[in-house]
Amino acid sequence: MPKASPETSIAGTTSKTTRKAAGSNNKPAKVSAAKLPPLDNHSKKIFVLDTSVILYDHSAVKNFQEHDVAIPITVLEELDNFKKGNDIKNFEAREFIRFIDKLSSEHKLQDWIPLNGRNKGSFKVLMNNTISGVDAINIFGDKNDHHILNSALKLQQDKPGNKVVLVTKDINLRLKARSLNIISEDYETGKIQDVADLYTGCDTLEDVAAGAVNELYEHGFCDAEKVLPAPPTDNHFFVLKSFKNSVLAFYNIAEKRLERVDKQTAYGIKPRNAEQAFALHALTNPHIKLISVQGVAGTGKTLLALASALEQRREYKQIYLARPVVPLSNKDIGYLPGDIKSKLNPYMEPLWDNLKYIQNQYPETSKEYQRLREMVELEKLMITPLAYIRGRSLSNIFFIVDEAQNLTPHEVKTIISRAGENTKIIFTGDIYQIDTPYLDSQSNGLSYLIDRARNHPLYAHITLQKGERSELANLANELL
Repeated sequence: MPKASPETSIAGTTSKTTRKAAGSNNKPAKVSAAKLPPLDNHSKKIFVLDTSVILYDHSAVKNFQEHDVAIPITVLEELDNFKKGNDIKNFEAREFIRFIDKLSSEHKLQDWIPLNGRNKGSFKVLMNNTISGVDAINIFGDKNDHHILNSALKLQQDKPGNKVVLVTKDINLRLKARSLNIISEDYETGKIQDVADLYTGCDTLEDVAAGAVNELYEHGFCDAEKVLPAPPTDNHFFVLKSFKNSVLAFYNIAEKRLERVDKQTAYGIKPRNAEQAFALHALTNPHIKLISVQGVAGTGKTLLALASALEQRREYKQIYLARPVVPLSNKDIGYLPGDIKSKLNPYMEPLWDNLKYIQNQYPETSKEYQRLREMVELEKLMITPLAYIRGRSLSNIFFIVDEAQNLTPHEVKTIISRAGENTKIIFTGDIYQIDTPYLDSQSNGLSYLIDRARNHPLYAHITLQKGERSELANLANELL
């Protein structure tokens, strides 16, 4: 039997709410392990969803196959605090509230309501969390989290023959649940099973026939069947090595052949290794419209994306650079002084740093230097937040999304769905450097995109392995 998310869908995700304690004078009670009744293996499971799951995926209640799903009334109370705003979590809250409203127009939410769809279970709102025996509020204090735990405990008492499972993105809540003998799981819809096997976009082939390597050097292409035993992933890159020579190659899915990859220069930026050459080749390929570049800090992800955008500036109306605003130390953007531009500048400084680095490749009196300044002044090159992307149509845009590992799968889908004619979208990031609570290397939007979009003719991916920022930066990545 599958875990909390047997079905997989492109689903919206976001972080969990921070709950406020109501304060309690109750002294901690002694914890005694609650004895669970024997389970009927032939009965349905009942999954109790936490607020974090709804904010992660408003359609989560539909992703448990034939099993029943319930939410405590406390979850609805918390969702009410998130219905206003432009963030993805606000959208998720509103969509789920609409779903509940539609259900309640025909049924009582206190009753088990059949969910529409083949082999679907039923849904209800848990109104009562008054229990006998072990009480989470007496043990842990009067908080919304603990009301949710009591709802699960009450359901265990009312349904002794069913397996009750609390599903939450909050690790600490899962641990508290298990301490009360409540089975608890993470919500796993959309999660990548093994990031160690995540698609890298390139391979090295040893002992390639010298004739094929020579043909690539002389003619720029060769028949893929001469080198590869089977057709590779669309837009895949190779380092081909023969006895004496090696060559960089790209599998052109349209022509079904291997083509030589040269180390080209983009607006003064030249690749320093094979992976960077592959990335720049994909970024400047007019037939590839969606690209992801993954790598640790200092590998040149954002710099290469920006340099390639500037190199192709004549092909697009505007260049957009964006990154998710992830406040540190729980300080929201509203705490910063000034207008929206002033508030955003601290978060966007890394993008400005890359722009200045490219600009400094040229003398201040040069045309290239002045052109960059004019592009910023005329808003041909714009650095913008992602908060207001929903509802827009982006046509004739070169769109770079930095730090994409801090996006949810639903946010990535939303951005891509905004693409109009002649728009190219690039996602860059490091799936192991995540600043957003309740996302990890398996559930973030960048990993999801790499896993799902591979082998599509419009998509290319490359993982940058070697840091090129400095030896000092490499020391941090390798040793610390």
